[in-house]
Amino acid sequence: MALQDLDELAFRLHADDNVVIAKADVEPGSYSRGGTAVEVPGEVPRGHKLATATIEAGDPVRKYGQIIGFATRAIRPGEHVHTHNVQYQEFQRDHAFGVDSRPTEYVPDERRATFQGYVRPDGRVGTRNYLGVITSVNCSATAAKMIARQVEASGMLDDFPNVDGVCALTHTLGCGSGGPGNEGFEVLRRALVGYAGHPNFAGLLVIGLGCEVNQVRDLTEMLKLPEGMPVHAMTIQELGGTRKTVAEGVRRITEMLPIADRGRRRTVPASELVMAMECGGSDAYSGITANPALGAAADLLVRHGGTAVFGETTEIYGAEHLLTRRAVSREVGEKLLERIAWWESYVKRDGSSINNNPSPGNKAGGLTTILEKSLGAAAKGGTTDLCDVVRYAEPVTAKGLVFMDTPGYDPVNATGLIAGGAQLMCFTTGRGSAFGCKPAPSLKLATNTPLYERMTDDMDVNCGTIADGDSDVEEMGRVIFERVLAVASGEATKSEELGYGDEEFVPWHLSTVL
Repeated sequence: MALQDLDELAFRLHADDNVVIAKADVEPGSYSRGGTAVEVPGEVPRGHKLATATIEAGDPVRKYGQIIGFATRAIRPGEHVHTHNVQYQEFQRDHAFGVDSRPTEYVPDERRATFQGYVRPDGRVGTRNYLGVITSVNCSATAAKMIARQVEASGMLDDFPNVDGVCALTHTLGCGSGGPGNEGFEVLRRALVGYAGHPNFAGLLVIGLGCEVNQVRDLTEMLKLPEGMPVHAMTIQELGGTRKTVAEGVRRITEMLPIADRGRRRTVPASELVMAMECGGSDAYSGITANPALGAAADLLVRHGGTAVFGETTEIYGAEHLLTRRAVSREVGEKLLERIAWWESYVKRDGSSINNNPSPGNKAGGLTTILEKSLGAAAKGGTTDLCDVVRYAEPVTAKGLVFMDTPGYDPVNATGLIAGGAQLMCFTTGRGSAFGCKPAPSLKLATNTPLYERMTDDMDVNCGTIADGDSDVEEMGRVIFERVLAVASGEATKSEELGYGDEEFVPWHLSTVL
């Protein structure tokens, strides 16, 4: 009886790889590979790696044509390759600034894609039309939520069909820490200012307690909001308590609703889009299907004149050399390396490291080391040049591919990207992340078909068809790009239908709590 060909059960991603990835659970037994019998000694779960050649102790393990770790013992062909026999260790990487930089082939103006967006008086373009309630401090969070809930429950929004809702953005910060000049305080301020000026907001209510470090008056003076955008600021202490604050907040939202309802969608070029890219709850398919497909969509957006921005510095660690090689200048490449160096110093303060980042879910999905995870995550960046590197929650002003320095924790990363100006997000997941990020819509991209079918109420696009052989990366990239344009034009995402996004505003907490 002929042995089953192991290559039929696994993906080989690069000619230099010494591992393949199981398409399905591989049972123990004898298989054939290249005419040679291969023994698989134990079950290898779907998405996990099998050795294709002997890997001696200390030798590099290669996937994507890159080093993802080093063998802790000899690994024979057919063996499961994972955390039990592979570890991270430092090795030299060639950053080669700009050697792979290439001019972008832009789509001619007359053929560029368009979407239906809200054009604000100052020219900014939104994909949604919300009223925002922003808090200066955690102490005003409950009042902000009460205002939003009362407006929603009153039914008054039914009279204003062009308003998407009232979005209360609350957080746990704003006091008990250093003030202006403190790194953490400035990060919070950048996030709040970025959201306050977000083009998906038509009007704004800013609420404080009154005695906090992050004073409402100082914050609103920093906002520099466009002329004509209604903004109201108030504090609970000045108004005489919670009930009076909520009543006043509802009154002021009621005044803003007719103004916001005047908004109408109109045709604008895709060059006005800033698309945020996120991956969370990753698995081994993330770097094979959804992330490369999202990278292909990002390439399309860039060629149409738009901007794609991604972050998670801790999750491109080890793959940063692939980005510096595509940097438009040495300065841009060095900005990325400076952020990497900052993180290495930052995590040492509490005895942590960033070289063993994969979560338990990532590892269960087949990701072994931070290098493997980072190489898959970096695929979101597509193939165009890296045009800029910005700090957390800084405005994204460059056109093209931009990297933002953020933590890997999904809500914190997303908050920074949206504060930077992204009007929508594409979120890839292999394990099944549940997420939304008001006021920006979030498209969920499943890396594998079983996840898409299991969590169909949460997933917008099934990128698992790439692994199934029913599409390729470029085809799926075009599918994602078209869905991005549709969502930017008002099509609701699954997370919006479920009501996600009110709890996911999570600014990066860098301050010492005093």
